[in-house]
Formats: sequence, structure tokens, C-alpha cells
Amino acid sequence: MSLTVHTEQRGDVVVVSVAGELDMATAPQLQDQITDLLDKGRSRLVFDLSDVSFCDSTGLSVFVRAKNSCDEAGGVVRLAAPQRGVLRILEVSGLVEVLHTYPTVEQAVAGDPTPASS
Repeated sequence: MSLTVHTEQRGDVVVVSVAGELDMATAPQLQDQITDLLDKGRSRLVFDLSDVSFCDSTGLSVFVRAKNSCDEAGGVVRLAAPQRGVLRILEVSGLVEVLHTYPTVEQAVAGDPTPASS
């Protein structure tokens, strides 16, 4: 399957729109895009997941690595608009507690960068 990744600067946040299936075959493509953004000093990232139809553990690990890298750089990672199946995977894995997840891209872009209390 395929994955498309597009980025858009919104103020000091980069919205990374991901579409398709995020799995072992496609995760490196997203990881490369994240690495490129971090290399350019972009560490405030919102991942628009509204068009991600599937995400496996490899895809989840990309988001965890992105969060760790952005945290180290003083930035933040937020997830936006995951479809029901992807949200379920985030919930079951416990990552919905670690990765700030918002119902819309607009809310994620405007979201408070400080961690929510669990």
C-alpha cells in the first residue's frame, strides 16, 4: 500500500498530513520526513491523521520517536483527527495518554503545549 505525506507551516507549528496505511513498509517514508523537519529546526509538529486508514506498531513507534526527539528539542508532538480504528490502536496501546490527541487539526494547532495531567 502507499502513504502520502504533506507538510504545511502554520505559525510556529508544522502540520504533517498523512494519508494511507502507516505500516512497516511505509513508516520509513514518514520517519524520513520527520527527520528532515527536525534537521531544519522544526520541533512543533501536528500529525493530521484524518486520512490514515491503518496504523500498526511500526507506525506508532514513528510517533513515539518523533515525540522523544521533539521533547529533546523543546518542541511538542500532537496527533489530530485519527479515524476510529487508529484511535482505538492509540487507546489500546496506552499512547493516547502519552501523545496529545485532538479531535481536529485546528484544536491540535491551538492546543496547550504543556502535558495534560493523567
